[in-house]
Amino acid sequence: MTDRWKNRPEGSEWGEHGADDELGRVNLITPEKVLQGVAEVKEGRTFSLSLPLDYPGGNILNVRRHPPRWEPTYLDGQPYINFPLKRLDGQNTDVVSDDQVTICLQYSTQWDALSHVGSFFDADSDGTDEKVYFNGYRAGEHVIGPRSYDGEATTDSQNAAQRLGIQNFARHGMQGRGVLIDLEAHVGRARTYVGFDQLSEIMQADGVEVERGDMVVFRTGFADEILSMNRTPSKERLENSCAVLDGRDERLLEWVSDSGAAALIADNYAVEGIPPRPKDGPRPMLPLHHHCLFKLGLPLAELWYLSELANWLRENRRNRFLLTAPPLNLPGAVGSPATPVATV
Repeated sequence: MTDRWKNRPEGSEWGEHGADDELGRVNLITPEKVLQGVAEVKEGRTFSLSLPLDYPGGNILNVRRHPPRWEPTYLDGQPYINFPLKRLDGQNTDVVSDDQVTICLQYSTQWDALSHVGSFFDADSDGTDEKVYFNGYRAGEHVIGPRSYDGEATTDSQNAAQRLGIQNFARHGMQGRGVLIDLEAHVGRARTYVGFDQLSEIMQADGVEVERGDMVVFRTGFADEILSMNRTPSKERLENSCAVLDGRDERLLEWVSDSGAAALIADNYAVEGIPPRPKDGPRPMLPLHHHCLFKLGLPLAELWYLSELANWLRENRRNRFLLTAPPLNLPGAVGSPATPVATV
């Protein structure tokens, strides 16, 4: 119990790492876990795990998210690309280029901050649901937007996540041991909702073990589908390709809790299947996001490029590696691009 909440969701980890904790399961990425990751480096070979930032292309995958928009910076209205500094002083010999970009922070390879998904929940134990995030942080107080959607005054806040922002992960470092589960190798690229039973069979077949503090990485082949469409994605292919986790499978959610995983990462969109399997009554539309971000404080990451790493690991009968994947140190953001690197 804290000043923010008297009641926490069943099965949640609110308060487990302190009353004001903003890292959640990332706390499990300890110096010991970093050393375990370093111990997996045998060859000194690195793999880039990021898509180009202008993929998937368009906004079919998510209508709110658009590709980066590039332009030069300007000096007195003049574009600063191939700019001769002798225009400022005739003795200068420099030629300078400088640019800028407007970007949706969760367009391509990305991390979700814990402020990305919250829920209506009676944290005050007064019979009324409030809009809250992990560890009881409140919408309108700790996560602020220009519109409240509940009759309160709008704000001019330029810093949405006063708490639970992505900068917390950046400052922690997000480096430790990664463990890869190769779903594509077992189910191909057909749209498959993977639940606990099937996941357990795949892990057993490949000798995969997840330990407390590991960052768990799922390869489905979805990023390869995106790359093959060359920035002109097909809605039909996007919606019908590759494995997704079944967020409605309660046993799968129990496995996530019991595994001690510090992060779930995938090369697909959202890690879980959207839409989820039908369920009547009040329920989250994003059940895995709800379980991980809202209840456990367990970050999700999406749209990573994993095939070269996954193929190498399979060829060498390995599934563990050193993962280095800090997001941008951008205070107040609810998500961030990432340029992860795996070292084996």
